[in-house]
Amino acid sequence: MTRTILDFHVLQTVPPSCLNRDDTGTPKTGVYGGVRRARVSSQAWKRATRREFHDLLDPAELGVRTRRVAELLAGRIARLDGTIGQAEAWTLAAQTVQLATGTKVEVPKRKSKEGKEDKPETEAAPESKYLLFLSAHQLDGLAEIAVKGYGAGKDYFKDKATRELARQLAGGRHSVDIALFGRMVADGAEINVDAAAQVAHAISVHRVDNESDYYTAVDDYKEREDDDAGAGMIGTVEFNSATLYRYAAVDVDLLRRNLGEGLREDEPVTEPVRRAVEAFTRCFLTSMPTGKINTFANHTLPDAVLVKVRSSRPISFVGAFEEPCRTDPEVGGYLRQTSRALASYIPQVERAYGVADDTPAWLLRIGGNTEALSGLAEELPLDELVAAVGSEVVRRQGGA
Repeated sequence: MTRTILDFHVLQTVPPSCLNRDDTGTPKTGVYGGVRRARVSSQAWKRATRREFHDLLDPAELGVRTRRVAELLAGRIARLDGTIGQAEAWTLAAQTVQLATGTKVEVPKRKSKEGKEDKPETEAAPESKYLLFLSAHQLDGLAEIAVKGYGAGKDYFKDKATRELARQLAGGRHSVDIALFGRMVADGAEINVDAAAQVAHAISVHRVDNESDYYTAVDDYKEREDDDAGAGMIGTVEFNSATLYRYAAVDVDLLRRNLGEGLREDEPVTEPVRRAVEAFTRCFLTSMPTGKINTFANHTLPDAVLVKVRSSRPISFVGAFEEPCRTDPEVGGYLRQTSRALASYIPQVERAYGVADDTPAWLLRIGGNTEALSGLAEELPLDELVAAVGSEVVRRQGGA
């Protein structure tokens, strides 16, 4: 069976920065090819991508991942029926969420000042045990169930038909971000969503050693001669710089199943998946994790992007960098050698495994250091690349 899979290969150089740090504040790293590499976790870049969606897509096409789901749902309940008070809305929301997901939603407990038994915060909204990811459409549907249950008696939320409806609403009309990145509900496996997008940990193509910056902050109000001349604050922050290889794959067929077909009557059935693919393409390429962004202002964009369509399975080309790249002996920097290594490795893999599909591929590249990549695909600027990806997806999904 022919499939439609999009592979994204990105080379991106970042200056001194701390994009993604561990519990000690140190930039994350990982060993690959026997040497220490800079690393940015897949979760960090997926969250950055999801945040970019909010600048591009209608809020109705997005979801919210939170433990404060009862508070969020209660706001919708209040808008549907203004006669329902806050405390009642919280209770209705908690009952409805538990019905739909199987997850307990309770008022959080906090330790008393004496450190004794936990006590409920009676004036706080109930919270779920873990993060729940629900779409705007799902929340709207659950709010309607909750309002119908207002004054209907305790048996309403015990009724099997009500439970099945709540589960059905929570398991359908997924938002773009849920359809792409999936959802896991520990207490309600039947409403889990398999992720259509897979994002690899970004790693540097070369060896990296973390560095430490010693900084001071001056007290602006020290004016007297007898004031201490020392700094008002001192500290250290760790950082590194790297040329990163980033990779992601999107299973377009699974994405379409997750989204459903024709969410609106006034649009073709291929439109939701086109919109989702184009949003992912643009936002994955242009997003940046915000770790220490105010400190380092590392607002770079990719130096090279290669997008390929696959008909069988996704393929990462990280193997091109198993042997770490070294700086160019003539001009310095890693990008030129990185581009050459990737340009050499890709056709070798595709020939050896017979996966050089006669399907479109697109390339975006910057400057002479990426010249080696120029023969791999049609070169396009970002807007045209995004549109080309969307058009090809529609064509392969049976659209015009």
